[in-house]
Amino acid sequence: MDSMDLEREKGITIQSAATFVKWKRHHINIIDTPGHVDFTIEVERALRVLDGAVLVICAVGAVQSQTYTVDRQMKRYNVPRIVFINKCDRLGADPWRAVRQLREKLKLKCAAVQVPIGLGSGMVGLVDVVSERAYVFLGENGEKVEEVEVPEKAKSLVAEKREELLSELADVDEEVMDKVLDGKAVGEDEIRAAIRRCCIANKFVPVFMGSAIKNKGVQLLLDGISDYLPCPADMETVALDVSNEEKEVKLSVDAASSLVAYPFKLKDDRFGQFTWVRVYQGTLKRGDSVSSLSLDKKVRISRLVRMHSDEIEDIDRIEAGDIAAIIGPEMPIGITLTHGAQNLVMSSMHVPDPVISFAISTKQKDQDKHLMKALRRFQSEDPTFTVVQDPETNEMLICGMGELHLEIYIERLRREYGVQLSVGRPRVAYRETITDRGDFEYLHKKQTGGQGQFAKVCGYLEPIEEEEGITKEFIDHIVGGSIPPQYVPAVMKGYEEMMQHGPLCGFPVTGVRMVVDDGAYHAVDSSELAFRIATHGAFKQGFERAGPQILEPWMVLEVTAPAEFQAVIINGITRRKGQIVETFCDEELLTIRASVSLSSMFGYSTEIRSSTQGKATFTMEYEKHQPVSKDEFSKIKEKYKECAKQFC
Repeated sequence: MDSMDLEREKGITIQSAATFVKWKRHHINIIDTPGHVDFTIEVERALRVLDGAVLVICAVGAVQSQTYTVDRQMKRYNVPRIVFINKCDRLGADPWRAVRQLREKLKLKCAAVQVPIGLGSGMVGLVDVVSERAYVFLGENGEKVEEVEVPEKAKSLVAEKREELLSELADVDEEVMDKVLDGKAVGEDEIRAAIRRCCIANKFVPVFMGSAIKNKGVQLLLDGISDYLPCPADMETVALDVSNEEKEVKLSVDAASSLVAYPFKLKDDRFGQFTWVRVYQGTLKRGDSVSSLSLDKKVRISRLVRMHSDEIEDIDRIEAGDIAAIIGPEMPIGITLTHGAQNLVMSSMHVPDPVISFAISTKQKDQDKHLMKALRRFQSEDPTFTVVQDPETNEMLICGMGELHLEIYIERLRREYGVQLSVGRPRVAYRETITDRGDFEYLHKKQTGGQGQFAKVCGYLEPIEEEEGITKEFIDHIVGGSIPPQYVPAVMKGYEEMMQHGPLCGFPVTGVRMVVDDGAYHAVDSSELAFRIATHGAFKQGFERAGPQILEPWMVLEVTAPAEFQAVIINGITRRKGQIVETFCDEELLTIRASVSLSSMFGYSTEIRSSTQGKATFTMEYEKHQPVSKDEFSKIKEKYKECAKQFC
């Protein structure tokens, strides 16, 4: 499924890829997504449109940093899941440790539905706990599945895990609980039905095992997908009717109903723009004209294809539940496509904010045109990749989810467009905020001979508590017409402008509420411009009095390495002022979780490779913004002042 040259070279998935398979009597649409947190948007959009998911974890590494992220995403979209514990054939594999961590760390109600026959290089098959049948996988690629007798040495473990499965199911399913309490036997069909009910309701997660690279357990996993994950008819999906006060409309999987489809991914190819689309209701046919509230005109579907990674297959139609791609017409993602009969919209996907940026410039000026073309393409394909122009330094900044994320795009610019870049040190996405209430009473008065400028704005700034769930708010408490209603929008606009570029160092402001309760105006000299300027001054005045702070992004760092490097890794983290959160060692493998500031982590990749002989791996995931230290606060302000002097 990894078709990009970069993916094959680095051994990681960078872009999600789709395929379509037939398994027994079922048709299954599959989207393979990256595991690295830098490419988290690929997981977001896949989970937004899929009815079920398979969470793949390693039998050796168990629950890792990326697993937490994917778990949160699955819960955000309420996607039913099953777990596949992969690499059971590796040295040090311990699937039962993985099951424990699923319960303890991810708080999942789960149980194994399989027991491996052997582990590591000795793994030859699996025992189905539900049916109590054993299977071995033969042939060069494990393609031959043969049913055998349950090995004697595995019978006691199978019995134990079956009891454990029934116990976990009894906690979430009344039918199983009644039989268990009455001491009655629970049949195979009853267990399967209970697992399916609870899995679809997100109350229970069945755990499968195997080795994907050797096809051991993959066939049984496909059976599990068919048996336990929902089909489109099992999911209740709604759209909002814009023409009827956004009333919820329940969508039907009936192919004869009016079309409702959701484009969720774009990709430019030699054939043109590919728009991946999921059909929720009705039928989408080649030759159809579709529309959306976000499109100015109807778009004709001239080519419809089913995808198999980088291969395509032309098709005439897709129905509810299907995923395919439209080739040709340009359209944005996140809109809702219909045949025009209804004004329906569906909920959008979550797009995380970028946390890191590089300053870039072309080495040759004649490459600027190619650079801008490439950047426009990358931004349309990846909402977490953004390009901004620094208004103070006039530098072009590319922003993303991590160093690897941006390095991949820089390499793609070189390979696909021949653009050679000069890349500056990554810039951290600092924020400004306040810690206390700050009152303001600001008068803007200017007389230049003609019509002057007069505006007075009074009120206060206050911090917004984190539990309120908002980052900014403007409140109008003006009484008595001290500021006429026609000027209030200008005050709000001034507030919005200051929130984008804070008074301290020009960083975006977060967690600040502005309350305006008084002011003054002049019948001749007041204007919208005057009140905007007065709001700027009032905001700065209140900000200075409200305990201003600069916030920096903090990350969750997870390092995995041989235990012999424990002291080296911990010293490296503490030297960068990181805080060790958790350390655990399983046999010879050490895992350290820490909380670190992003600004202190530049160059860490090179450092940890050299200090551990290339044996350590690490991941970083955004956690939250926290106040910088007093020393760092002063350094940032001084640097900002120096830059401001240079460009004055």
